Amino acid sequence: MRLYVTNIFVDDQEKAKAFYCDVLGFKVKKDIPVGEYRWLTVVSDEDPDGTELLLEPSSHPAVPPYKQALVADGIPAHSFQVDNLDAEHKRLGNLDVHFVQDPIDAGPVRMAMLDDTCGNLIQLIEIVDTTED
Repeated sequence: MRLYVTNIFVDDQEKAKAFYCDVLGFKVKKDIPVGEYRWLTVVSDEDPDGTELLLEPSSHPAVPPYKQALVADGIPAHSFQVDNLDAEHKRLGNLDVHFVQDPIDAGPVRMAMLDDTCGNLIQLIEIVDTTED
């Protein structure tokens, strides 16, 4: 068994597609009309056959309060791994991405958190090599 798709609730699918693809660097995997919305998934350019992230509309009445509570408590909707957090932080900062937490050390990881412009916080994680020579 393995992960196939996971979702993130977004306020606007087209805006989310632009942010996740044009800014974060994901690629559209599926874009299928489904009524007034779409089955819109993106994947990592580094792993095009990997887990798909569904940019799911926040239309269910339970979703807005849920998202607002997560943001208010500083809880990320998802965590994405990067190879070099400082470089990614600089690259995204140059694209005017708003970071709610700049890179910090947290044991075996370095992490930062950004606003995805679609109602979510996203955590970026760099796994720190903790092996000793």
